[in-house]
Amino acid sequence: MRQKSIWMACVSALLVSAPDAGAAAQGGVQTVSLTRAIELALIHSPQLAQTQANLINAGSSQRRAWGSFLPNISVGSGASVNSSSRFDPNTQRVVEGSSDSYNASLSANYQIFQGGRKYHELSRSASARMEAEARLQSQRYSVVLQTTTLYINALRQRDLVAVSEASVTRADRSLATSRTLFSLESAKRSDTLRTRLELANARQSLLQAQNQLRSAQFALGRQVGLDGPVAPEDVADLAPAPLALSETEIIALAESVSPAVRAAEAAALVARSSLGSARSSYLPSLSASSSYSWANQDRSLTGGNTSWSFRLSGSYTLFDGFAREQSLGQATESQRVARLTEEDARRSVRQEVDAALRTLETQELAIAIAMEAQAVAVEDLRLNTVLYEAGGAATILDIITSQVALDQAEANLVAARYDYALARAELESIVGREL
Repeated sequence: MRQKSIWMACVSALLVSAPDAGAAAQGGVQTVSLTRAIELALIHSPQLAQTQANLINAGSSQRRAWGSFLPNISVGSGASVNSSSRFDPNTQRVVEGSSDSYNASLSANYQIFQGGRKYHELSRSASARMEAEARLQSQRYSVVLQTTTLYINALRQRDLVAVSEASVTRADRSLATSRTLFSLESAKRSDTLRTRLELANARQSLLQAQNQLRSAQFALGRQVGLDGPVAPEDVADLAPAPLALSETEIIALAESVSPAVRAAEAAALVARSSLGSARSSYLPSLSASSSYSWANQDRSLTGGNTSWSFRLSGSYTLFDGFAREQSLGQATESQRVARLTEEDARRSVRQEVDAALRTLETQELAIAIAMEAQAVAVEDLRLNTVLYEAGGAATILDIITSQVALDQAEANLVAARYDYALARAELESIVGREL
């Protein structure tokens, strides 16, 4: 009869159900899908808006470079009325009067030759726009990766809250079992004290996990431009899947489409054009100007005096206090730095791809190890629970140790799964496409 009462108490403890983690995490919180989160982040990102403004400015500079091939034209007009007083000796009186004048002019000037500076500037502005476009694409990938990271972190914290809730449930179950066995004089009072301590620790861990979840949801809300916390929707599948391309193909693809490499290439072209522009200062310049003017003392468009002019001039700087030499030296060093930066950008992309691939491999193995550890921890807890309830060799310390091991195994499994998802998102961000 006594043994039957013990087993009935254990069955009642096992019927305690864990609270719904999804409802706790998302109660009163707006939810958003990953696709929608990325769309909102691209709209509200101030860094992306700044990069878009830089692209617009680069386009304006290119238009200005094209405009240098056209003449500068200006028009002008004016009118003046001057009062005059004179003494008339015939009438012995002061005669009041005025003198009026009206004029208009049209002038134009054109830089015929500047040592090739206009062509270098046109090439530089085109390369600068290419660089701005690459920077914009790079910033777009960065925003997508940041949003995906925050989204996955919010999912991770939600699952860790579920792990903590399960830990509280197991601790509460152990406490109920120890109290039942103590009432039947099959356990020590210290067993209930130890299980109460374990329950208190589990509740404290749950509070910390809930706070971290709230913080992750607010971070996601800020990223997508919404006020308050935002909860992510469930992801369909986090299981490891084979990549669509081989490692060699991924590295080649990354080098060819990586915005960082494209930006570095464009920056090298900008530096090359700037060097050509600096060299053009050693050549002479040639310009032409022309004007046409009209003047009349009557308020009429007919009559008046007209004149025109045409001027062709050239100049060459013999010495300017070594300013040309300074500009040339700076441009030469800038080109060298830009070339080295381009080479380093290619090596950096290869390094990032390799690191992401190695992380994928590591986390895939970590998931398998964590799943095995979780299964072992579950079975270990079950065996120790059966032995303790049957009054066998297991003690309450064995159960607590098994519970702690199971809590850690479940947390490790959550971490491994989401670390794998993050590594895959980072790799896709580098190559700019899904794999």
